[in-house]
Order: sequence, then structure tokens, then C-alpha cells
Amino acid sequence: MSNAAQNARAVFTGVDSSGAVPVEYRFSHAKNGNRHLVVVFANLTAPGEYGWSNGVLNNLRSNILWIRDLFDGENSYYLCKGMDFSLERSIAGLISRVMNALSLTPDDVTMFGSSKGGSAALYFGLKYGFRNIVGSVPQFLIGTYVREDMPGAARMMMGQVTDENVRVLDAVLPELVRSGANRSANIYLVTSPQDEQYQRQVEPFLGLFQGHENFNLVFNDSPLITNHGKVTLRNLPAIMGVLNLLVDGITPRFGLVRNGYEQPERDTSAIDAYLTETSQVRDESFPRPVVVTPAADERVPANAVRFTGSAPGAVRVSFWEDGKHQGTAPVAADGSWAWERANPWGKGRHVVRLFAADANNYQTERTEVIFTALEPEPESAAVAGYAPAPLPVPAPAPRIVLSVTAPAAHQQVPGPGVGFAGYAPGAARVDFQEGGVSLGTCEVRADGAWVWEPGWAWNEGDHFVEAIAVDAVGNASPWVAVPFTLVNAYHVPTQGGYLNQRY
Repeated sequence: MSNAAQNARAVFTGVDSSGAVPVEYRFSHAKNGNRHLVVVFANLTAPGEYGWSNGVLNNLRSNILWIRDLFDGENSYYLCKGMDFSLERSIAGLISRVMNALSLTPDDVTMFGSSKGGSAALYFGLKYGFRNIVGSVPQFLIGTYVREDMPGAARMMMGQVTDENVRVLDAVLPELVRSGANRSANIYLVTSPQDEQYQRQVEPFLGLFQGHENFNLVFNDSPLITNHGKVTLRNLPAIMGVLNLLVDGITPRFGLVRNGYEQPERDTSAIDAYLTETSQVRDESFPRPVVVTPAADERVPANAVRFTGSAPGAVRVSFWEDGKHQGTAPVAADGSWAWERANPWGKGRHVVRLFAADANNYQTERTEVIFTALEPEPESAAVAGYAPAPLPVPAPAPRIVLSVTAPAAHQQVPGPGVGFAGYAPGAARVDFQEGGVSLGTCEVRADGAWVWEPGWAWNEGDHFVEAIAVDAVGNASPWVAVPFTLVNAYHVPTQGGYLNQRY
């Protein structure tokens, strides 16, 4: 099991709807009352569109606020929808409310991200006056980049993808730097000439930082860097070292500094109230789903288990057992829903937990259903005492089959990176987890093939990753185990031990 699974920190999820655009976030309290906040912006292909959220920051002592970059199903660089920058202002408002709830100031906050998250860290850090900025391999010409490489994001951000809108977005970050905004910020920019985006997206803009009092360029010219994603990976020790120093109130420069910033007994009622107010899980205002069948402790043939019920105000109901996703059911306009698993349930007692979610991804409290699956009955046999549900029985869901071709089971894989590949015909995506911790997801191509490259360094030793394929309507394959052993990895020493190097 990875260190992330063993040392996972408690994380709260929420949706801040105070601004014009609802913003989803995750938050984790500081260790030992540390008086600092790190705001994390998502990189490209970040799991769940939350950057650096798979354990790499577990040893960071500060409060951590992860902000999701998913609006209308697309990335936004945290800037705009249809050239309406109220999205940016909503995100700035979220950061401000969390900061104020912690009784912190902008001097106690670090903006952090890589790739598009690095662009966001620079933008929000400079524009809103935050003291520390750590950005790895950012894009400066945002409009050009999304038009050429992220067409879905381009349409969402611009509405109409025109040369004028591209020009406006291209100017957002360079003009902000050129204006001299927040010259006293401590800026740490990570880049490499081996990054395929360096010559066009980074190098022409480095001169704009002249005059900034503490601009630091971490320039890695290693031949081991072969693409955009490898720059952050190879600079991970330096990045984590800088973050830990900033959290402790130390900026890497000569001069007198203050260390510590810890108040273990500090009153957390303000931030607790904010987390409760904006929690993604709604208790009273959004009732949990009602289950009609199966009845509590009902005994049902394993191939005749059908869930039905109601969830007014929701758009979908999600089903889980032992922390594993089993399926999703759409909710009709009248609030009714029905769901059957594609495969028969295993014989014995089952405890299924389900919740409903609305269009803004607010969730209900969990409903628990306990039933016992009996020996499957022949298809033509009637089940004594088992009344069919009042809703029509849907056609059997298509069977989703997931196969993993790499790494092979129990293979010894040279580290630090590990790539996964396989087939899942008919599926839309493949999700991954280890030790109950979500690792990420990847899309399935039209021919059924999929490839997932996490982009982080794994710890040496044994790993037990699980994968599941899901189609466009929520039908899922059985979970597939991917056990492997990582060799020749490296570790980053930190004050609290060894860091799991995933980003």
C-alpha cells in the first residue's frame, strides 16, 4: 500500500455558491495548528480535476485548499465562461472566504500549481496580492493553447472561438506581469528547455519579471526530461522543499526570517462553520434518497435484485459497496429511479450505501440498504413472495469487460513512473484507486483501448491498484486488481519522513 493511503489526511468537500458561479473545493486542516494556507490549482489531466490531490501533499503541514477546475464539463484555467470573468471572481471569493475563516492574511497564503494550474497560481497570486507563488511549467498564451490543444475548454471559455477572444486570453497573464502587479511577491517558477512548450509559452515572457523583488527561476536542463509533464516530476524535490519552507514562513533568500507559525490550540470554529455551510453533502435541505426495493433485510435471488425508489430534486443516484462504486441510476422528472447491476450479486449479506446528487453536484446524506442475496433462480422461475417493482424492468445493461495489459499481474516495474494500459470496449472511462484512495481516471478510445499515465513517481515496494471501467450511462465492469512491485524508485526526504511523490 502507498504512503498516501496509509497517511491520508481528512478532507472536506464543498461547493461555494456565494459567487455567480458555484465552485467545488476540497479542504484539509493544517497539522499542529500551522498558520498557513496552500491553494492548489489543477494541472492538465488531474484526477477529478483536482490537482496534486492523490497523496503528494499529505506531509505538508499547512491548511490545503484544492479548487476543482470543472465547469460545464470542461476546464477553464479558473478564468471565464463565454468570456465572462465572473468565474474568476467566484474563485477569488472562495479563496478569500477560506482565508478569512482561518484568520489569515494574503501574506500567509501560497498559490501553487503546475501546467494550467501554474498559470492560475501566477494569475491569482499576482492579481490578488498573495505573498507566495509556486508555478511549474505554466502556459502564458492561454488563448492560443486552449484553441490548439484543448478545444472543449476553448469553446467553454470563449463561447465563440474567435481570433479576438484568443488575443484577449493570450494577453491576460503577460499583461498582468508586465504591469508590475504584486512586485513584492515571492515567485518560484519551474521550467525546462526540454519542455515542448518552453520556447513559445515560457521563454519569451521571463523578462517580464524583471523588477520583481524575489523572482526565482528553477531551470532544469536535465536530459531525463523528455516532455511537458516530466519537468514537474523531475523538479519535485525542489518544489516540495520550497513549499515546506514557505509554509514555515521561510522564503529561500538571505535575510532574517521568522519560523514556526503554529498554534495547536487555535479556535477553528470560523473555518468549521464555513466548511459546514458550503459542504457538498446537504442534510436537511436535500433529503437522502428513499429506497422502495429491496426492503430492509429482504432475501432476494442474486439475479433478481432491483433497486427502486425516489430522489426528488436529484439528477442521479450513485451506489457503493465496501467503498467501491457499483453503478449510477438517472432520476426521472418525477423523482423516481430504478437500477439493476449488470452481474448477479454474490451470495450472502450485502450493505449498499447510496446517495443522490443534483445538477450542481450537491449530494445528499447516505442511505443504507441491507439485503441478502440467495442462490440465483432460473430465468423462467417465479420467485415466491417477491413482488416485482411497479416500474417497468429496463433492458439488461450492456456488460462492460475491463482488461489490463500493463503492468502484468505481480510484475516488477522499474520506477519511478508507472504506465497502465488495456482494453474496455463500450466503456467511456477507466477509474483507478489504491487502498480506498482515488488515483485518477482516463478516457477509453473508440476502439476500446485506453492508456493512463499518472505522471507521478511511486514509492518502491508492493502496490495493489484496482481499476473499473464505466460506460456513458454509469454501467460498470467488475473491479480488476493490478498488483505490481516498483523497483529502482527514489524518495524525497521531508521533515516528517519520506514523501510519496505523486502530483
